Formats: sequence, C-alpha cells, structure tokens
Amino acid sequence: MNDSQITFIGAGNMAASLIGGLRKQGVAAEQIRASDPGVTQLRAVQDTFAISTYSDNSLAIANADVIVLAVKPQVMRTVCEQLAAHLTANQLIISIAAGITSASLSQWLGERAIVRCMPNTPALIQQGVSGLYANARVSTAQRQLAQQLLSAVGLAVWLEEESLIDAVTAVSGSGPAYFFLLIEAMTEAGIKLGLPAPISAQLAKHTAMGAANMACQSPLDAAHLRQQVTSPNGTTEAALRTFVNGGFIELVEAAVQSAASRSQELAQQLSE
Repeated sequence: MNDSQITFIGAGNMAASLIGGLRKQGVAAEQIRASDPGVTQLRAVQDTFAISTYSDNSLAIANADVIVLAVKPQVMRTVCEQLAAHLTANQLIISIAAGITSASLSQWLGERAIVRCMPNTPALIQQGVSGLYANARVSTAQRQLAQQLLSAVGLAVWLEEESLIDAVTAVSGSGPAYFFLLIEAMTEAGIKLGLPAPISAQLAKHTAMGAANMACQSPLDAAHLRQQVTSPNGTTEAALRTFVNGGFIELVEAAVQSAASRSQELAQQLSE
C-alpha cells in the first residue's frame, strides 16, 4: 500500500478484520485510522492494532487517500451527507455496506471515485472473498489500492457490471450460512446414526473444510472432484442420488435466486 493513508469509518467486526489483514501484510499502524461513535469498538482496534482512532469522522478523513465506509446500511446516508463537505477530490471511497449502490453514494457524497464491494464473514479470519465494482472515476492506481486492501482478507474479484453485486451477495455474501446449514444437517444426521454429538460435529466441520480446500487447490472443477469420489453403486452414489432425486439442485438455485432478489429489494429501499 506504499504510504497511502487509510481511514475506516466504522470500527466493527468487518473493519477490524480488514485492519488486521492490512497490519499482517506489513501496512504500518501510522497509515491506518478508524472513527466510530462507540468507545468500546475504538478502544478494541486501538489496543489490538495500535492505530489512531477518532470519534469525529471529519478529523479522521483529513489527508486520507482511501476512506472505507464500514457502517450499517441504515445509517450510511446520514454518515455520507455529514462527510461530503469534508472530502477532497482525489480521495477514494470504498463501501462495504450491503445494498447501497454507487449511484446512492454519489448522490450523498457528490461525484467521487467509488469502489463498492461485497465481502463475506470468513474475511474475519482472512479467508473471505469479495466482489468489487469501480465507477468510472476510479483510476488504475485506485483500483490497485482497493485490490490490495480487500486482498488483505482473502480473494478479491472485479465485476464489470454493478448489478452483479446482487449475485455476489447471493452466492458468497450469504453463502457461508448455506454451508453452516449443511454442517448442521450432517451433524444431526450423524447423531441419529448413533455418533456422539461432538464427534459428529467434528466429522461434519472437518469434512467441509477438507472438501473446500481440495476444491480451491485442485485444477479440476467441482464436478470432476465429485465424480472422482463417487464409485459406481457405492455409498457416495447412493447419497448423491437421494440429493438429486429430492430436488437439491433446484432448491439451491431457488435459494440463491431468493437471496439475489432480496438484495435488489433492499438496495431499492435503502436508496429511497
């Protein structure tokens, strides 16, 4: 990040995870600031990362190259309208708030270089994935800054159309909960088969972790990996046949579509 100054507006969990990722990448504490009305949140990031903290947003963004908006969507408009008069022309705005479009941000902040992104909760352990969209005012250098910042907590992928943020929200933003639900269901199924609850939970969680790591590290796609562990007339084939016959594929598609539709609805409500 060179000598870029980065200010976080909001010091909650996601901001803290990004700050932690930046510090692990070697970004100096002197380059990072955070502002939040909550004394507890500020004390936590200050004690953990030795960064400067503020209760006044306008003071926190002075001379900042990058301003990360990490507040709840419901208060974003108020925060932006209060910030607008204190911004300078060359500052990059990065929003990690779900449902807030770049058009809404531009309306509240004025015409600015804006990157909108959708991280997910595994960013809290530096294993997240984020979809990023940049408006036309974002320079090549600013795109690189945004890429480096979000890469501090996992994979960062660029989208050419902002509307695809809703799909990112549906697949990866909400996605961890889908896997948690599957882990819950597998754990309960194991218990019903006679496994002690702690062992069943360990088996389900570590199976999910191992499968995910294999999928990420293998050059093969998920379909090929599935085929490799599915012996004809074996136990895995029996389980997969039950999934498919029960409408598993269609159910996942419907669930992801529901999440995307709700993301669109929320964006409309928050822009009003």
